[in-house]
Amino acid sequence: MRHTPRFLLTDQGEVKRLVRQHPWATFVSPASTGLVASHYPVLVEEGDADGITLVSHFGRPDETLHELGQHEVLVIVQGPHDYVSPSWYPPGDLVPTWNHVTAHLYGTPEILGDDENYAMLALLTDHFEHGRPGGRSLDEDEEGTRRIAKGTVGLRLRVTRFDARAKLSQNKPPDVVRNVIAHLDPTHPALAEEMRRAHGRE
Repeated sequence: MRHTPRFLLTDQGEVKRLVRQHPWATFVSPASTGLVASHYPVLVEEGDADGITLVSHFGRPDETLHELGQHEVLVIVQGPHDYVSPSWYPPGDLVPTWNHVTAHLYGTPEILGDDENYAMLALLTDHFEHGRPGGRSLDEDEEGTRRIAKGTVGLRLRVTRFDARAKLSQNKPPDVVRNVIAHLDPTHPALAEEMRRAHGRE
C-alpha cells in the first residue's frame, strides 16, 4: 500500500478489531505457477496477546494451488470504504478521494490436522451462527459433518508483519471532516463511524 505516514495503522488491537468486524478475507500466494488468490472467512484466534493469529480453512484443491504452508502468504482484510466527493469540500478543493480501512497481513500458514481442522470449522460455524434464530451447529450431525470436513484444509497463520491503513480524511480540517461524515451517515454509516473514531468523535 502507498506509504502515507498520517494514515498508518500500527495498533495491532485496531487491526484485530478490523478482522473481527470484517472477516471475509483475500488470500494471495506467490505459487510456483504464479500469483493465486482465494477468498475465505478468517477469525482472530483469541489468547494471542503479543501478536495476531488467524484461523481459517481452504476448500480442496485450493490448498494445492496455493502450495499452502510452503511460503509466506498475504491476507487482505478490507473494512469500510467509499468514494469521497469533492462536492463535500469547500469551493476550489476539487480532488476526490477514497476513504478506507485496510490491512495486509503476512505469515506462513500452519496446516491443521483433521481433528484440529474440524474443531476450527465448528468454531467458525458457531461464530457465524451465534445469535441467529434457529442457529445450527456441526455437532448436530458430527459423523456427517466430519465427512464433509475432509474436503477442507484448516490453517493457522501467525502474522509476522502487517501493513495497515486507516485513510479517513485526517488531512482535512474539522469542518470538512464533519461534512464528509454527515454525507456518509445515510449511505455508509460504518465508514462514518470509523471516521468518528479516527477523529475522536465517538
